[in-house]
Amino acid sequence: MRTQLMELSEGCNLLVATPGRLSDVLERGRVGLDHCRFLVLDEADRMLDMGFEPQIRRIVEQDAFPPSGERQTLMFSATFPNEIQILAKDFLSNYIFLTVGRVGSTSENITQTILWVEENAKRDTLIDLLAHSEAGTLTLVFVETRRGANALENYLYSQKFQVASIHGDRTQEDRELALSCFRSGRTPVLVATAVAARGLDIPNVKHVINYDLPSDIEEYVHRIGRTGRVGNLGLATSFFNDKNRNLARGLVELLEEANQDIPPWLKAITGDARPTSFQRPRNNRRGGFGARDYRQTPSRGANNSNRPTGPTSRDYGLLRDSSYYDSQPCSVSQSSPDWWGN
Repeated sequence: MRTQLMELSEGCNLLVATPGRLSDVLERGRVGLDHCRFLVLDEADRMLDMGFEPQIRRIVEQDAFPPSGERQTLMFSATFPNEIQILAKDFLSNYIFLTVGRVGSTSENITQTILWVEENAKRDTLIDLLAHSEAGTLTLVFVETRRGANALENYLYSQKFQVASIHGDRTQEDRELALSCFRSGRTPVLVATAVAARGLDIPNVKHVINYDLPSDIEEYVHRIGRTGRVGNLGLATSFFNDKNRNLARGLVELLEEANQDIPPWLKAITGDARPTSFQRPRNNRRGGFGARDYRQTPSRGANNSNRPTGPTSRDYGLLRDSSYYDSQPCSVSQSSPDWWGN
């Protein structure tokens, strides 16, 4: 903190800050926003969704903060659900809603593969995937918990893979070292929790593996967006089982939009999946994944027959033997517990 305050005392033209820390230094009187002309909120949906709204309000409601007519406010994100758009209008007035591609969707440059993998088979399946990867392929593996990240890192290391991990319990120095080794290819496998899903600038990630799928479809979009960037081709593989049935409908919709192959068993699940808070029915007020400006009434009955066809090949040079995927089961195990926990 002391180093940051010393740097702030010298003044700056561009200030990058988290809402909490900026609110803190404002209250200390160590920085003034009197001449701020541009306010940018990156990953705005996640900021608001994670409860940073009070800090953001304290910042924009500063007496000396220029009013909206004297500053420009910009919000950026890959997803903008309607409830977040409604909340964001408090910070924007008469705004323009711009989309590059389809907000909340996935790139056709990413070949998405969903595998049915029971919990006790995840490690073996991951080992097989990594063993089939070309040497030096940067692979980002997502898990849900910090403990899971540590355990998986240790296991992969014991199997002779060069691996590192990052999560919330790591110090900033440890995270930066792990990311540096990953970017350089010294440790081409990085195990990460959601802390690494947002804002990472690693241009050459070739493969994203959802060892644990997230609890909501928006997080899935952000995770696999770490590959297939700037026109490059990428691969995203996700391990799916009974724990993830709430994501089935959202995954099917995303795969359809991106012209991806959909496993028959995944389509079958959508026919009997009970609605949950994470699913996005087409006609509810949430409006899908925030693909449209909520102020406009979405048109119905749009014809998608002219939608361009994207790449469908699974072999982008990322795997030595892409037939690995074809060997995986395409039906739900009859011995697994049903969705009601029986």
